[in-house]
Amino acid sequence: MRIIILCLLSIFTFAMQIQKPQSYQGDENINSWLMSEKLDGIRGYWNGKELLTRKGKKIYAPNWFIKNFPNFELDGELWTKRDDFENIQSIVMDKTPSSKWNEITYNIFEVPNTNGNFIKRLEKAKMWFFKNKNKHVHIIKQKKVINKEHLNSYLEDIIKKKGEGIIIKDPNKPYHTGRSPYILKVKKAKDMEGKVIGVNISDKTKVLKSLKLELENGIIFNLGTGFTKEQRITPPKIGEIVTFKYYSFTKNGKPKFASFLHIRKD
Repeated sequence: MRIIILCLLSIFTFAMQIQKPQSYQGDENINSWLMSEKLDGIRGYWNGKELLTRKGKKIYAPNWFIKNFPNFELDGELWTKRDDFENIQSIVMDKTPSSKWNEITYNIFEVPNTNGNFIKRLEKAKMWFFKNKNKHVHIIKQKKVINKEHLNSYLEDIIKKKGEGIIIKDPNKPYHTGRSPYILKVKKAKDMEGKVIGVNISDKTKVLKSLKLELENGIIFNLGTGFTKEQRITPPKIGEIVTFKYYSFTKNGKPKFASFLHIRKD
């Protein structure tokens, strides 16, 4: 029992120590910050020995995939292409790695616990993989933000290509963890996760009518849009975590114009 508790505490501690972006509000001074596409995949934290999800779950990557990975930490996204989350998740979260891992790339956006500014930290990863080749590894390209118009133009271009959004970052800050005002996610719609605590089935059609979700802050609401025909026939199960998009909140703190995106397994 003591071992199990220690393992759970270890996972919890890890989950609290990764870097997390805040949402861009539009009034921040982000001139000369760096921006990059926010890839909609599975986050992969390399601890020097193995890949872990954002919540500390082990990722069973094939040995050939992590060949030449360094003994220092990396943070990145396991990804294939835009608008492909379900496929990515099914590959990455499988405990028996398949040949489909050939579709996956590891896209590095940070080098944790390394001295220097953001550019110097990324340079450490670039130099390592320049000397230790791995065709599945990429360093996410960064662009300097000229002004807010430049930021909005880049966001529109990503959205048109079915991308999720962008990340902007103050490149002069040292590495730090937790929810940060110096790392911001910029998206057209916001997203959030909720735990399924009820599944409402239509008496007439016998398919999903809505999910009853509980948010992290305890707010409970019904999510009824965004599901495919197949998802309404075979809906998410009670206890599963789902991601949905929304645009604002009601006066009671419930998400407005919420729409289902996918189930999270990481």
